[in-house]
Amino acid sequence: MHLAHRPLVITALSSAVLCAALAGCAPRPAEKGASDAPGATASCAPGELATQVPGKLTVGTDKPAYAPWFADDEPSNGKGFESAVAYAVAKELGYDRDAVVWQHTPFNSAFAPGAKKFDFAVNQVSISEERKKAVAFSSGYYDVRQAVVALKSSKAAKAKSVADLKDVKLGAQVGTTSLDFITDLVKPKEKPAVYQRNDFAKSALKTGQVDAIVVDLPTAFYITGAEVPEAEVVGQFAASPGEPEQFGLVLDRESALTPCVSGAVDALRKDGTLAGLEKEWLSDAVDAPVLK
Repeated sequence: MHLAHRPLVITALSSAVLCAALAGCAPRPAEKGASDAPGATASCAPGELATQVPGKLTVGTDKPAYAPWFADDEPSNGKGFESAVAYAVAKELGYDRDAVVWQHTPFNSAFAPGAKKFDFAVNQVSISEERKKAVAFSSGYYDVRQAVVALKSSKAAKAKSVADLKDVKLGAQVGTTSLDFITDLVKPKEKPAVYQRNDFAKSALKTGQVDAIVVDLPTAFYITGAEVPEAEVVGQFAASPGEPEQFGLVLDRESALTPCVSGAVDALRKDGTLAGLEKEWLSDAVDAPVLK
């Protein structure tokens, strides 16, 4: 009888040893909203995350760090929607504010193929199937709408539909879904201007090098309200059919942290934290006419 049970004992012990060797196989708490991802068996208990620097959480974002996502070009101050979201996620994962380390990560580098030096990046990066080939994403933390900004004196300011934009010169930042909306939806007669940073796109708008630029809606309202008052939000594009466009936190393609970070985002959405932060930092992003 004892011999019959012996292989089962060995198997159980072997599994336990293997789990220990792989730095934790504890299941993630059910209320965290686990999702299938690489490393889904990793422990999400505070202090047990396999972060870039033990005991620290390294968060990447671009520089300049634009409002209203950040404030005063200083991600570490906790001001601005994405800075606040990053600290809320860190807290949910068990990291105090002084344990969060910010790292400069250019926008396009965040979701380019290759190993990452951050634990997650936050920089208005939309989740897409194409980008998932190179990186992993958390659950979405913000539903995005793209919008058109034009000088009030521009012919683009009179646009009431997508068709009205086909004859104007448009611009957007490289690698963004804003640019995708121009090329895939508007399909303008003139090739769009592409800029390395939104700062360059805004300068082109001011000087009349382009008739209009496409950015996400909160950024559009900030540009017209604080940076280029002679411009206005012409309108927003209708949501794409199916799943809404969402910003997600970016992680290394094989990161064991992905289910933990997704769980934190899910918890913050469920308890109303994300809605509260959106109201606090993005309240100026009110409705704009829909360009159909």
